[in-house]
Amino acid sequence: MSHWENFSHDADIGIRGFGKTVEEAFEMAALALTSVVTDVEKISLQKTLHIHCEDPDIELLFYDWVNSLIYEMDIKKMVFGKIDIRLFDHSLDADVTGELVDLKKHDPAVDIKGATMTELKVQEKNGEWVAQCVVDV
Repeated sequence: MSHWENFSHDADIGIRGFGKTVEEAFEMAALALTSVVTDVEKISLQKTLHIHCEDPDIELLFYDWVNSLIYEMDIKKMVFGKIDIRLFDHSLDADVTGELVDLKKHDPAVDIKGATMTELKVQEKNGEWVAQCVVDV
């Protein structure tokens, strides 16, 4: 049942992840983020990086997570097609797996500048978690 989607928001774009757990929702939102840049199916799983974030507020933890992922994508010039998240109290540990951007293979659509607090939401409803925000492109 976990899945992701993008949604329109003025000149920017929204990312939204759904899952049975908050971890799945965060993972799916990360794939939605990647899909803003390239086709997730084209990403080879060659290299794994570790990301750690901490915040006592779950929505701010999600915001930090998305910005950390954007930072790693930008600094390491990578795209990620597999995300494994573990949440503990007020912290997040993630292993993100992907490859270096290949302009011909990935044909990057946009450069993501960062997550915004616009439409920031992490909540559970009827047994399904949703994690979303708008990213500045």
